Amino acid sequence: MAEKIGEKIADPLKRNSAAEREARRSPSKAERDWEEKTLKPTLEKSPERPADFTTVSSYPIRRLYTEADLPDWNPERDLGYPGEPPYTRGIHSTMYRGRLWTMRQFAGFGAAEDTNRRFRYLLSQGQTGLSVAFDLPTLMGYDSDHALSEGEVGKCGVAISSLADMETLFDKIPLSDVTTSMTINSPASVIWAMYLAVAEKQGADWRKISGTLQNDILKEYIAQKEYIYPPEPSMRLVIDTFEFGTKHTPRFNPISVSGYHIREAGSTAIQEAAFTLRDGIEYVEWGIRRGLEVDEFVPRLSFFFNAHNDFFEEIAKYRAARRIWYKTMRERFGAKSPRSWALRFHTQTAGCSLTAQQPYNNVVRTALQALAAVLGGTQSLHTNSLDEAWALPTEFAATVALRTQQIIAHESGVTNTADPLGGSYFVETLTNEIERGAWDYIEKIDALGGMVPAIERAYPQREIAEAAYRYQVAVDRKDKIIVGVNDYVAQEKPLDILQIDETVAEGQTQRLRKLRAERSNDEVARRLAALRKAAAGTENTMPYIYEAVKAYATLGEICDTLRDVFGVYEEVAIT
Repeated sequence: MAEKIGEKIADPLKRNSAAEREARRSPSKAERDWEEKTLKPTLEKSPERPADFTTVSSYPIRRLYTEADLPDWNPERDLGYPGEPPYTRGIHSTMYRGRLWTMRQFAGFGAAEDTNRRFRYLLSQGQTGLSVAFDLPTLMGYDSDHALSEGEVGKCGVAISSLADMETLFDKIPLSDVTTSMTINSPASVIWAMYLAVAEKQGADWRKISGTLQNDILKEYIAQKEYIYPPEPSMRLVIDTFEFGTKHTPRFNPISVSGYHIREAGSTAIQEAAFTLRDGIEYVEWGIRRGLEVDEFVPRLSFFFNAHNDFFEEIAKYRAARRIWYKTMRERFGAKSPRSWALRFHTQTAGCSLTAQQPYNNVVRTALQALAAVLGGTQSLHTNSLDEAWALPTEFAATVALRTQQIIAHESGVTNTADPLGGSYFVETLTNEIERGAWDYIEKIDALGGMVPAIERAYPQREIAEAAYRYQVAVDRKDKIIVGVNDYVAQEKPLDILQIDETVAEGQTQRLRKLRAERSNDEVARRLAALRKAAAGTENTMPYIYEAVKAYATLGEICDTLRDVFGVYEEVAIT
């Protein structure tokens, strides 16, 4: 099916082997003359470096790219114009001349009041959107005072156990005026219900508030592993948010289909694009099965990609992803609305590329990665902080990361024109190659019956594990150089880092004890019983979760109710 999609709109992307494509390459007389008269004498006198001329994903790179590498390329068809199909050059006609990307720094640590202060500081420094990082207990659906939460409260993000915590988190931050992204997956519907309750208490109109819920459970099974329930009921919860959002929050994105964590787990750029987009296809298919109209809910699906070290490979990845999504929505699903065709995405620079050694080198890495995201046409961006290989960012490091975006936006000149690398022989060839490779993976997953069956057979997990192994071997052999790690090593001074101590957990425990004493526990019991009944049946769970949240049922109590109904997931071992 995927092959027919790709070939119907872009015949040059027939997936010939690399050898077949090389055989079809027909260099011009001028190129042959250059090779004979200029290149050959140079190589005889001074051979090329004994380097590994491949991308971070180990894709081989030619010495030179010319029109011979694009034998069937048609710029009108394959490149197009900004804001028009196939969206290779971006989804907006004016791109950053009209509006800069949203500068959305990922932040969260300690208790709600700690993160609230960081949010308000970042907004005062010119940040234009919020992004919430939650701690591990919250991500796993446990309250801060649960036995399994010990030692983790507030350590990798903010601790949120109830609506009371969420009220504190957004204190003095009007949700009607700022967009918020929330990186939460298995308990996503619970956290979103808390957010909506805070918005309601602030007097914000649900139909006007905007933001994004990550809510991408498929990538949890593939890469990040922060799942609670088995795939089938987990997908039901996701589609419940689609249905609820379509009716009540038309400007809020109920999902951010995330390739970021797939790449962090060790995938190649092609695997990141393919598995992410195939996850998106899976969500669309499940939404249609629920009875939702494609052009009714797909425009609110957003995506989230990594920005890794290989500058041109990343730019090509974003361009290819837009083209694949357009073809998929138009040909596979028959979408009629351009808003369904246009892939919108957030980007975060690569956390896995940050090094504990020589951490100030991370500023340079992040700047290059962020620049690639901008040249690739991202809609919003988070830049990692220099100290994140050690701990959560200090205020100083977070400010440098934000300033990196602002310098790119206002000093680099790259925002002056749309898709400034469009038409580059190298970039267009690499875009084609990534698209071609991604279609291959999509076709294989289709043959397995879709992404859920593929996950249950550990297909994407195995592919990523093998790619991660190959990359680590290349690093160990010094085929790939990581400055400060396997070459250019130097003595270093200690780095001042942000410390989160156990007083956060103690404070959370006291607040939860007080909450449970002051709320109506009878009301909580009634709301949880209603949720249990709805979960055991076929009703949309979101209204019941929302009512439980408003009664100050805790995150853990709600997730435990769903655990009782759905069970918990145990991962399939990769053999």
